[in-house]
Amino acid sequence: MYAIVEINGQQFKAEEGKKLFVNRLKDAEEGKTVEFDKVLLVDNDGTVTVGAPTVSGAKVVAEVINPLVKGEKVVVFKMKRRKDYRKKNGHRSQYTQLEIKTINA
Repeated sequence: MYAIVEINGQQFKAEEGKKLFVNRLKDAEEGKTVEFDKVLLVDNDGTVTVGAPTVSGAKVVAEVINPLVKGEKVVVFKMKRRKDYRKKNGHRSQYTQLEIKTINA
């Protein structure tokens, strides 16, 4: 059984026991359970239910494993040759690690 869930504007395939890295959830605390109502699709052993836009009554319950995980460092380097223009910038994305506990459909 799996479900397609929208979390923070992105879609994820959620299966029981699977661990996900999603964009950082502001109010997440370690060990806390989080519920997601925006379930777009549910597959229950071959029986597919597609929502319009969401499946009514469906819910995905997840547990927060790590509220703040930093991603890889991304370096942004801009340069124009022969113009003495160079800019170096970068960032590290922040994620929350979740473990899917149950899918209620």
